[in-house]
Amino acid sequence: MTPLVQCIIDRIIKEGPITFEAFMQMALYHPGLGYYSSSRTAIGRDGDFYTSTHLHPVFGAMIGRQLIEMWMIMGRPAVFHAVEIGAGNGYLCKDIIDYLLKPSEDPSIVQDKNGFLNSIRYVIVEPYDHFQERQKKLLREQNRSNIVSWVRSLHDIDNVVGCIFSNELLDAFPVHLVEMDNGLKEVYITYDGEKFEEKLDNVSTTDLVHYINQQHIELQTGYRTEINLQIKKWLVEINKALSMGFLFTIDYGYTAREYYNSDRTKGALLCYHRHLFNENPYQHIGEQDITAHVNYSSLKKWGDEFGLKTLGYCPQGTFLVAAGIDEAITELYSDSPDYLSEIAKIKGLIVPQGMGESHSVMIQYKGEGLPELRGFSMRNQLRGL
Repeated sequence: MTPLVQCIIDRIIKEGPITFEAFMQMALYHPGLGYYSSSRTAIGRDGDFYTSTHLHPVFGAMIGRQLIEMWMIMGRPAVFHAVEIGAGNGYLCKDIIDYLLKPSEDPSIVQDKNGFLNSIRYVIVEPYDHFQERQKKLLREQNRSNIVSWVRSLHDIDNVVGCIFSNELLDAFPVHLVEMDNGLKEVYITYDGEKFEEKLDNVSTTDLVHYINQQHIELQTGYRTEINLQIKKWLVEINKALSMGFLFTIDYGYTAREYYNSDRTKGALLCYHRHLFNENPYQHIGEQDITAHVNYSSLKKWGDEFGLKTLGYCPQGTFLVAAGIDEAITELYSDSPDYLSEIAKIKGLIVPQGMGESHSVMIQYKGEGLPELRGFSMRNQLRGL
């Protein structure tokens, strides 16, 4: 029995059955022992899962191009904050800065890059020392001019003018598990002396019922799903930190209509261990990732409440194509002897069979007007939310 499992058992013995959200919180974030809070955690091809940043550096280049467009829309402010939450090993930051520093033959691109480099203040929000150490080691060359700084929490920054962004962050927020059984019930975790077991009981908070009603969700008897209330708490922090600018979210997810349709009766909870997925969160505790897809409709609805206006929502692949990934490929790799090989790797970012369709992009805005972004010019699915 691992120390983390013993901690969970001790809590159940002391408090009685705990919500799945509490279980997931401990499994992922218990100090020093949880999946993300442990220094043992590896992300990437040598770990349990990989993200778009591990597929190809052009993903970071496209985020860099998007940040430049945002900076231009905002009137080229002298200081533009690019705040990344959940930076992992730091590869996205590295690829963004590498793109910004790379010379270009197009004078207009050079001018925009140079102006943006003079304005950008890149901030990584990272609460864990082991991730900070990995990031600082990886970014040693890129950060010679101290473009990048670190904070431990969104509470440590304010008056952000620019963009707060994340890639595969919200899907790792602990979720409540609920099931329809003579009314809405919640899944609680108990321990029978040998293994963890689930039991249904009354919901731990009426916010779960309010969520169901607010999202106009109708659940049939036996229907089980997840509810992520932590996104709303996170948006409160975002709203406090962001003075003016954009919230840029990339993640697995659906609209509420897709998430809670009648065919998805067991929800979208998945676990990842050594690049294999499973549906059992009660094994490899602290050694596997536990995720739940994002309900983008809730992100929009709650964002609206805080004055974060949703500008667009669409699949990642569509966004990257509309935003000009072909131009970035030409700019970066047209003279490369491995051009065709690069294209083959990049396809995983945009094709429907890969992250191009499994991941979605949403951008929200705090400020005057409704700016138009190139990435949503092809297939903005905002009305579907």
